[in-house]
Amino acid sequence: MSDASDQLFRSLADPTRRALFERLCRDGEQTVGALTAGAGVSQPAVSKHLGVLKQVGLVRDRQAGRQTHYRAELSALAPLADWTCEMARFWDRRFDALEDLLGRMD
Repeated sequence: MSDASDQLFRSLADPTRRALFERLCRDGEQTVGALTAGAGVSQPAVSKHLGVLKQVGLVRDRQAGRQTHYRAELSALAPLADWTCEMARFWDRRFDALEDLLGRMD
């Protein structure tokens, strides 16, 4: 797995960051203030988490006056989706081999 994929997984391992990302996916673009209101952590903590998500490409920001708006970048989840599919194929093959072995043992 590449370093970029490792960073993606690490960034989503934190429950607060994952919750912020999920909110942006579900509710669309939001300001830091709106995200802070439902996050249960301080605005500086939300900003720090958003910075980590931005660094790995999971969110994009845009300035509008004095406010920063964030939106989810779903395409950044591609390495996660690829890894999940790869693991599903791996386990499907393993279970097929086990089923075949058990069938030959009968």
